[in-house]
Amino acid sequence: MKSFVSYMAIVEKNKPYVSMLFIQFVYAGMALLSKAAISKGMNPFVFVVYRQAFASVSLSPFAFFDSKQSAPLSCKLLCKLFLISLVGLTTSSTLYYVSINYTSATFAAASTNTVPAITFIMAALIRVESISIKNVHGVAKIFGSALSLSGAITFALVKGPALDFMRWYPQNQNHSSSSSSTSVVHSKGDNIKGALMMLSANIAWSLWLILQGFVVKEYPAKFRLTSVQCLFSFIQSSVLALSLERDPSAWKLGWDIHLLSVAYCGVIVTGICYWLQVCTIETKGPVFTAMFTPLALIITAMLSALLWKETLYWGSIGGTILLVVGLYSVLWGKSKESVERKNHEVEEVEQIKEENRLECIIQN
Repeated sequence: MKSFVSYMAIVEKNKPYVSMLFIQFVYAGMALLSKAAISKGMNPFVFVVYRQAFASVSLSPFAFFDSKQSAPLSCKLLCKLFLISLVGLTTSSTLYYVSINYTSATFAAASTNTVPAITFIMAALIRVESISIKNVHGVAKIFGSALSLSGAITFALVKGPALDFMRWYPQNQNHSSSSSSTSVVHSKGDNIKGALMMLSANIAWSLWLILQGFVVKEYPAKFRLTSVQCLFSFIQSSVLALSLERDPSAWKLGWDIHLLSVAYCGVIVTGICYWLQVCTIETKGPVFTAMFTPLALIITAMLSALLWKETLYWGSIGGTILLVVGLYSVLWGKSKESVERKNHEVEEVEQIKEENRLECIIQN
């Protein structure tokens, strides 16, 4: 009995680490399956519609039992959520899936590492985040943001020699025409277009993250907010897709990679992973969850080379190093700033207590 209790204690202690590892594998799978489905001919706009439909259905039970807010959503808040959904979910997802047709799954995973830096820059511009070059953590955040964006640009534009040890296929094999490969050779213009669209998708997502902070303060039921936004995004993306794609055959889903991808992205990525991230953030904080982000890139790069036969280059490795170093620089700066803020708040509380104590002594 004692051994069982100790075993459960170990499991409980390591649960956040296991959860975050699982989430990064799921995100790697999202990039790979999305790339595979769109490379196999699925319309990106239709993909977004089906993903948001699956996400809305999968989040509905969580939203129904979300007890953090029992009051109904006001008309004003619903209008806000509609606009936020348009920016963060519909625009971001559409740009992501259109751009992945011009880039690789590895670049899609790599570009997500720029989200913390972009979020910091945008938050600083709208005065939500403070910048101070007088402190080390302020310089670290600025330096990390610049490094992350430089890494993304390097990853997209700089190739260099190929990594021979990552070639899982014979050199004389025409892998680009293989049925098991999603690798397509794009022109430099297509690569730049895809990279710019992917970064635009990350900018929209970063803006969504910032806006969520304001909305959650107004209505703290996170699952209910997310499910409503997914529903709004489903409506918005449906209107967009119907106006751009009139061919009924593009909307058909069979028992193939298309159905697997949209179900995976909607149910597992949006439904299960969102819940796991919320639980992990509540126990370990946002910095802990963000520190695992580069794992998705590493997993995606390995699986892309192995399964989709994507060639990796030394330029991509250099860009990845810049991305990861920049990410951890931003996270370190945020962590130090958080500790400093907490210490300052504790000092203020102690000072108020001391003042109250002295006042009581004087009065007595």
